[in-house]
Amino acid sequence: MPVISTHFSFPGQKNFYKGKVRDVYNINDELLLLVATDRISAFDVVLPAGIPYKGQVLNQIAAEFLDATADIVPNWKIATPDPMVTAGHLCEPFKVEMVIRGYLTGHAWREYKQGKREICGIKMPEGMKENQAFPQPIITPTTKADLGHDEDISAEELMEKGIVSQSDYKQLETYTHLLFERGTMLAAERGLILVDTKYEFGKKDGKILLIDEIHTPDSSRYFYLDGYRQRLDGNLPQKQLSKEFVREWLMENGFSGKTGQQVPDMTEDIIDSISERYIELFEKITGKSFLKSSAIAPLERIENNCNYFLKNR
Repeated sequence: MPVISTHFSFPGQKNFYKGKVRDVYNINDELLLLVATDRISAFDVVLPAGIPYKGQVLNQIAAEFLDATADIVPNWKIATPDPMVTAGHLCEPFKVEMVIRGYLTGHAWREYKQGKREICGIKMPEGMKENQAFPQPIITPTTKADLGHDEDISAEELMEKGIVSQSDYKQLETYTHLLFERGTMLAAERGLILVDTKYEFGKKDGKILLIDEIHTPDSSRYFYLDGYRQRLDGNLPQKQLSKEFVREWLMENGFSGKTGQQVPDMTEDIIDSISERYIELFEKITGKSFLKSSAIAPLERIENNCNYFLKNR
């Protein structure tokens, strides 16, 4: 049974925050327990049905890549007490998502085909086609909204508005490029292209840390390397592993997050297909078989595992 919501009460719990897909527990203002639920969002809307094993997939991929990039930038992760939970340092987050794009696709393509040649203050070359690689990856930050839609913003605006200092932004930019370079290399080893992704950062004791998830299908887009060039040359859709196929299904059925639009009915077939795509990405990007966690009393399992971690840390 998918985990749609949690309502735990842990020792030392200060507060609880429910995000679009994560439930976050503050422990003594020093630790966070981040529960990756099976909720799924698209166009900043949480869809009505949960996706089995999605939370486990996201949590375990993120843990894998946090470990694989810890030499580039320190991160918030301390432990994964449950397949759906990461425990980590409480940081003061920067109010910005560092989006980096290696290819013209998704939101950037939708802007481009409307005639726009600039995104977040970054010029895009003329004559590009959908899914084509940029000459160099571009960083297109968005402001992180507590509610509603995240908004594109330029680096200059971020600094002018005091959202991020100039010195911190330069460091975030450097980390973003290095992380994307590492992610690209790791993806290529598995026959994938890391197309675009986002990173979030925070500060603890004056030090910048990488926080939240990285290189998961919720935060990233992957193409299959095999056949990429032939599909591009033939103006064919790329075979991809990301959440974009969920957005495309929604748009085909008349929903793109606009006021008055209705989320289409999520049939069992749709739910199962989304779950299978998430598991496929896990196995493809990690090179490991996905071991499904017990679906029997998952809330009790999560609570017990978190309590054990808090007691024995």
